[in-house]
Amino acid sequence: MARRFDHLGDVEAFIAVVEQGSLTAGAITLSTTPSVISRAIARLESRLSTQLLRRTTRSLGLTEAGRLYLEQTRTAFGLIDDAERSIQGREGELSGRVRLSVPTTYGHYRLPALLERFARQYPQVQVELNITNRNVDLVAEGFDLAIRLGQLPDSGLVARKLEDAALCLVASPEYLECAGTPGNLEDLRQHVCVPFVMPSTGCIAPWLFHDGQHDIDWMPIPQIEVSDDVLGVVSLAEHGVGVCQSYDFIVEDRIQRGRLVELLPQLRGRSRPFSVIYAPHRRLSAASRALIDLLVEMASEK
Repeated sequence: MARRFDHLGDVEAFIAVVEQGSLTAGAITLSTTPSVISRAIARLESRLSTQLLRRTTRSLGLTEAGRLYLEQTRTAFGLIDDAERSIQGREGELSGRVRLSVPTTYGHYRLPALLERFARQYPQVQVELNITNRNVDLVAEGFDLAIRLGQLPDSGLVARKLEDAALCLVASPEYLECAGTPGNLEDLRQHVCVPFVMPSTGCIAPWLFHDGQHDIDWMPIPQIEVSDDVLGVVSLAEHGVGVCQSYDFIVEDRIQRGRLVELLPQLRGRSRPFSVIYAPHRRLSAASRALIDLLVEMASEK
C-alpha cells in the first residue's frame, strides 16, 4: 500500500516559510538550507497542481489557494499536536524543550524559584532561557514564550497577565544624608535622578505616582540615565549616586537591610503589568503549556 502522507515534510516547509516570512528564515527554523526548502515547496505545488506562493526577489506572499491551504494544513497539524499532548505524560515523563525570553528584572528576581520548581517537576524538559530587555520577535527568532512588561500593543500575540508589579521610589541613606530627603515632587526636582531608557522607544521611562486621587506620570530630568539593563538604576542608587524608581520585589530586601530607603510613600500605588506571551498560530507543546501554567500559578501565590 502506497504511503498517503509522505509529503508532510514539504507541507511543514511551506508553513515554516509563511510563518517566518522568507525561505532563508524558514530554513533556519527547520535546520536546513533555502535550496532544500525551495525544492520542497516546488514539489508541493506540483503535487497540488497550483501555485501557493508568489515569490519575487524582494517579497513573498500567498496566493488565494495558498491562503486556504495554509489555514487547513495548520488545523491538521494542530490536531496532530493535540493528539500528542493528550497522551504525553500518560506513558512517561513530560519532555521536550522550551525557549523562553524574559527581561532582566524577571530573570533575576522572579524566575529562579520558578525554574527550580519546574526542573524538579519536569526533569526531562530542557529550558533555554534568554535574559534581555530587548523585545524579541517570537516567531522570527524561534521563541516559544516571552515575558514582557507593560501594556502590550495589539500585535496579535496571546497574553496572560502574571502580575501587576508595585513600584516605589528609593535612595541610599548615604545619599539622603548629603542631599536631604524630598518631601514632595517639587523637592524631587532638586535631586539627582537616575531613570531608565526604554529599549522599545529610546525614551526615558516616566516615574509613576498616585496622589490619592490622580495618577501622575512624572518625567525625571536625568543627570545619569541608564539603558539596556534596568537593574543598573538600582545598583547606582544603592551606591549613593541618586534616586531611582523600581519594583517592590527588587528593592524590598535592600530596604529591609537598610541599604535603601523608600521615598515619598504617600505617592505610591502605581504598578506595571508583566505578562507571558506567545504566538496564537503556533501550537504550544505540552512542555510550554506546563511552564505557562506554573508561571500563572506562582504569580497568583505572590
